[in-house]
Amino acid sequence: MILSCNSCEKKFVVPDQAITSAGRIVQCGSCGSKWKQFPINEYIKKDNIEKKIEIKKTTSILKKNIPKKRKIKKTREINLYSPEYLAKKHGISLDENIKKPLTKDKISFGFYNSLLLFFVFIIAFSKGLHFFQGFIIENLPITEFYINYFFESIRNMFEIWKNLITSY
Repeated sequence: MILSCNSCEKKFVVPDQAITSAGRIVQCGSCGSKWKQFPINEYIKKDNIEKKIEIKKTTSILKKNIPKKRKIKKTREINLYSPEYLAKKHGISLDENIKKPLTKDKISFGFYNSLLLFFVFIIAFSKGLHFFQGFIIENLPITEFYINYFFESIRNMFEIWKNLITSY
């Protein structure tokens, strides 16, 4: 028995005994689609072939007689962004004589100004800590280690920068 896939039209040879009268689910080896196949009788097979040939002939005749229609692209009568259209459709009125104000509402501090402010804050903090170092250690003796570590780290950073600048 010859089966043909409904999706890709590939044909397969299957033994007659493989398809019972109750039908069987088969799968196309090419495209993987599945369908339930029933046994095909010789008379039904011949009738289907004749019907398919007649359908193909009539569709080919119909296709030849129908002229192809060309799509005509319509142009818009009004521009979608014109002031008239926007006022009519969306209720938006545009005044072309509007001047932008010279003052800026948005004030940006900027990256370099933020960086400069950060350095000034760190220097002011370290100077204040150095000034009040004795007072802080006297009242909170446990902070002596942390304050000394902070100032040692700052001295190390200055040494690194000094060596980088002098080496170039």
